[in-house]
Amino acid sequence: MSGNAARVQAVQQIVNRELMPPKAPSSLEAIWAENVFDLAKMQASLPKATFKSIKKTIVTGQKLDPSTADAVATAMRDWAMSKGALYYAHVFYPMTNMTAEKHDGFISVQDGKAIAEFSGKLLMQGEPDGSSFPNGGIRDTFEARGYTAWDVSSPAYIMDTDNGSTLCIPTVFLSWTGEALDKKVPLLRSIEAMNKAASKVLSLLGHKEIAPVNSSCGAEQEYFLIDSNFASQRPDMLLAGRTLFGKAPAKGQQFDDHYFGAIPERVQVFMQDVEEQLYKLGIPAKTRHNEVAPGQFEIAPIFEAANVASDHQQLIMTTLRHTAKKHGFICLLHEKPFAGINGSGKHVNWSVGNATQGNLLDPGDSPHENAQFLVFCGAVIRGVHKYGPLMRAAIANASNDHRLGANEAPPAIMSVYLGSQIEQVFDQIKNGSISESSKKGVMDLGVSVVPPLTKDAGDRNRTSPFAFTGNRFEFRAVGSSQSVSGPLIVLNTMLADSLEWIAGRLEAELANGDQNTAILTVLKEVMSLHGAVIFGGNGYSEEWHKMAVEERGLANLPTTADALPWLKHDSIKTLFSTTGVLTPVELESRFEVYAEQYILSIDVEAKLVESMSKTIVYPAAVEYLSKLSSTIRGLVDLGVSLEKDSAKKVADLTNALVASTDKLSAAIAKEDFGSTEEHMQYCAGTVRPLMDEVRASADALEAVVADDCWPLPTYQEMLFIK
Repeated sequence: MSGNAARVQAVQQIVNRELMPPKAPSSLEAIWAENVFDLAKMQASLPKATFKSIKKTIVTGQKLDPSTADAVATAMRDWAMSKGALYYAHVFYPMTNMTAEKHDGFISVQDGKAIAEFSGKLLMQGEPDGSSFPNGGIRDTFEARGYTAWDVSSPAYIMDTDNGSTLCIPTVFLSWTGEALDKKVPLLRSIEAMNKAASKVLSLLGHKEIAPVNSSCGAEQEYFLIDSNFASQRPDMLLAGRTLFGKAPAKGQQFDDHYFGAIPERVQVFMQDVEEQLYKLGIPAKTRHNEVAPGQFEIAPIFEAANVASDHQQLIMTTLRHTAKKHGFICLLHEKPFAGINGSGKHVNWSVGNATQGNLLDPGDSPHENAQFLVFCGAVIRGVHKYGPLMRAAIANASNDHRLGANEAPPAIMSVYLGSQIEQVFDQIKNGSISESSKKGVMDLGVSVVPPLTKDAGDRNRTSPFAFTGNRFEFRAVGSSQSVSGPLIVLNTMLADSLEWIAGRLEAELANGDQNTAILTVLKEVMSLHGAVIFGGNGYSEEWHKMAVEERGLANLPTTADALPWLKHDSIKTLFSTTGVLTPVELESRFEVYAEQYILSIDVEAKLVESMSKTIVYPAAVEYLSKLSSTIRGLVDLGVSLEKDSAKKVADLTNALVASTDKLSAAIAKEDFGSTEEHMQYCAGTVRPLMDEVRASADALEAVVADDCWPLPTYQEMLFIK
């Protein structure tokens, strides 16, 4: 059998595949949140006093009255069972970027009979193993106890699968000793810290009625869809989530013809299936489109409260993966599944606001007169300048390192883009006065059938890692596979710290003068100390990289090995401990967990490169070389002269492949490291370059080995055959 027989068969199966028929579109009103135990369903099923109590907890964040738990549990169980659920699951979010769940049945046995039971105690608390999840040394193997506890602020829901339905209850995950083992606890703490500081500042600005301040999030999820017939033949794709070998096809994304192009029919059927499931779960999926790279797509929901948005983002990733299988795809959420074309990010759009003052990052039509906006925007500027390395650490992993700094993603230097209008205002503040700001304009295209278009007062900058986009900031450097909780925790916490600092400075200035003078004085100080972080130019340029580091003192942290050690920095420990978001022990555990994940990720990839080189690429090269040599000898015997350079080139590349693979094997075998930091730097500085060296030989061989001898599905096939 020829080396590419499986590839040929895969192509035939895809070409002859019958499309899954699209479902008739359901009424949005009929299916919206039908699988969510939301306030409306609670009100319909709970006694009035119980509903009033739990609504107060959800809306204002006040403590839950334990006496209501039994009534809520009974109503929740009856609703879930009416929808076919026989099991419930405490769903939690360990430090893996994944979702975890433990399923328990409603079943109980009394007098030999089975009855359905679900008490308030079972609703409020569960007990998974606290040592089997990443914990950074907080729990030893023999110390197994951990707890899940109901998060009242995020609604329970039914997860439907072909094999049944389960009641899912969002929970926090704690150790027996009380430390957070998950991403939800510190997220909730960061929201509380930010609310406390924001409320203090709003009070100083003269507001009397101040509703709880929350952060909001809208995350744009990018992903690739590859036919499972191809993916099943790629060990790298199955185990690492990306291709470790692959020659660039003649056509990639250089024509810019995929971005916002017509969605392939098979993909649109998949998207519609995903969206219907999300609507049933109350997830407001708003946007779908082709992304820049071939085979790449995006889904984006409407803004929601940060905690709920984080839970929903996890559900979006789960739904994308599971639904892809039904449609014969594999959904790749890796940040860089294919070399040479754009990888995938997850732009996190973040803002803060409340019910009484609205969006606190909305500049309005006259931002130079909007003191509230200027104060909160100034707090963000200070936070990014002081804690830029922490922001980089929050989005650091082995896969995201492939994107940052390339021409598809922001650089690893954290800076703030404000846009010309807002930057103009803050420049005036730096100079000691505020006089004006540019206005929105109108574009008349000179075409009568097209109405005049409103032109925003400022442009956008896709090279900025943290850009103001009208009434929110967009954290563009977040990776596609990551939980949004980590970035949200950092943004909320650094904002809380900056608002506390501003509150202290405002109090001092207000004691000596009027409010406008006090605000201007404090913001001028912010710009004097932290204005260096504002940059509106090309973040990809060498000039900016040099200027940022040498003139402005900003940190350039190109790899995870460079970024994660900042979690051990005294300033970061102080930030998290003073705000109450993470204790020193919890922060240390996160460094250990994320460092281990980085090391393990590169170790898995390196071993895959070694294995695939030896068992797939090398045999294919030898087989072709044998055929080529035999052909050349046969032609010579017939008196036909044939240039032998082609055979020599294959032989030289094969020898280079073997030599580089041997070097990689030796590097993988090294075990003695003085510290975790040293091990990470070894992975970044030694192992990764050796992997690239092996790949260079393998990809060069793919370019010269006959197609019928090459066993791996190619980039051309995977990206363009749907």
